[in-house]
Amino acid sequence: MYKDINLHGPAHRELAMPNGNVHVFANEQIFYDIEYKAFEMADNNLRIPRSVHMGYTPDVHVGKGTCIGTTAVWKAKDGFISPSIVGVDIGCGMRLHMTSLHKEDIKDKSLKRKLIQAIEKFVPTSERTTTRYEDIDLEKVVKYGLDGLPNKYITGERDLSHVESHRFDFYPFHLDAIPAKVWRQAHGQIGTLGGGNHFIEIQAIEINDDNREVAEQWGLFDGQVVVMIHSGSRAWGAGLGREYTRIFKEAMEKWGISNPDKDLMYAPINSHEGQTYKALMYSALNFAVANRHMLAYGVHQGFKEVFGDDFEFPVLYDLMHNYAVEEPHRNQVMMVHRKGATLALPAGHYLNVPAYKETGHPALIPGSMGTASYIMLGQESGIKNFYSICHGAGRPRSRSATKQIVSVKQVEESMGVGTDDEILVNHRDLTHLVDESAFAYKDVDQIIDSVVGAGLATVVAKSRPLAVVKGV
Repeated sequence: MYKDINLHGPAHRELAMPNGNVHVFANEQIFYDIEYKAFEMADNNLRIPRSVHMGYTPDVHVGKGTCIGTTAVWKAKDGFISPSIVGVDIGCGMRLHMTSLHKEDIKDKSLKRKLIQAIEKFVPTSERTTTRYEDIDLEKVVKYGLDGLPNKYITGERDLSHVESHRFDFYPFHLDAIPAKVWRQAHGQIGTLGGGNHFIEIQAIEINDDNREVAEQWGLFDGQVVVMIHSGSRAWGAGLGREYTRIFKEAMEKWGISNPDKDLMYAPINSHEGQTYKALMYSALNFAVANRHMLAYGVHQGFKEVFGDDFEFPVLYDLMHNYAVEEPHRNQVMMVHRKGATLALPAGHYLNVPAYKETGHPALIPGSMGTASYIMLGQESGIKNFYSICHGAGRPRSRSATKQIVSVKQVEESMGVGTDDEILVNHRDLTHLVDESAFAYKDVDQIIDSVVGAGLATVVAKSRPLAVVKGV
């Protein structure tokens, strides 16, 4: 499929495809395990005219139309936008909250179970359960993000300043294009977890000595209990993703545009379809950041029930990994698509939010259920992938294939079931979590080794799971 390999470093290869070049950021072990289909998909994506850049992070794996783990860039003035290169769960991302607890403080299993149960009281984890927050106006949330939430849910300036963005602006008249079905399905979903790979995880921090000063500036310490949250825009983003995949397909047929991949949809940014999708995608980003905020609010209520009303729960950072956004690069505005890719800006970069201008912001990389997650810091040389790193470990195979080859006993062993160090989970039956176990994902340590080896980011801290809340 590729004609040539230009090796830029131990974990950065540039492959010459028939229709353009793709940069692959992966160490040797990860690179040679990437499935062939991923390179076919890269070439199909590169058929989209006027591509500025396409890169694969080490967690890359086949998705619908575009691989998860893709960074794809066009000039905003004459480029393209694609719902396939954003993904259906628009705005899906990570959030991390800090506590003053040390892991020894919650070593007792009964205390961790009590904490899980308290969290589930305040966070709906069933797909059939709607939000507890009936005073939240869905229209205000999708228009204004965190600014659309009632004031009582915003506990201080930190809530608005320690996020990649607390509000994405667009012309509200675009909301007239939203089908009534999407409004109906999304109503009542703010503050709900969702299923699949979404989770709330209680973790313990191990600081990397090379970045200890940065970690301490951020408020991290060894053994610290933190909470990582992974969720997105729920039915709002999913409905928009499906609707505009259909609309883009019809537009491409009308314009006579074709691609070998029937699931890859795209349109000029300046077209009516492109402008409408961009605006509605921003509405989903607003939904997603508000949803994670309210999930964290619910988790905080659970901690307060166990540890008292004075329990503090400051946010470290909130960021996304399924979106397209206009960013200034190379002295012009670019439309940067990140599908399963995380922004990781270095210290001093002008795109950093003010709270992290000096150090660079935390980039949150989850592992699989039962393995470590990472808090990273972007490097200057990350510009070679438009400051994008991985968003997780990535899947080596499909969910169904994992279920066929992995047993529940293996999952139990990976979670340390029955031992003093057991990673507790809210599910009584692990049968439903086989496709979310450590065996369902690539080796996260190799993924991180690739990111560091490529010069995209460094490790600030590693966090080990103590307890997990998953959707049911």
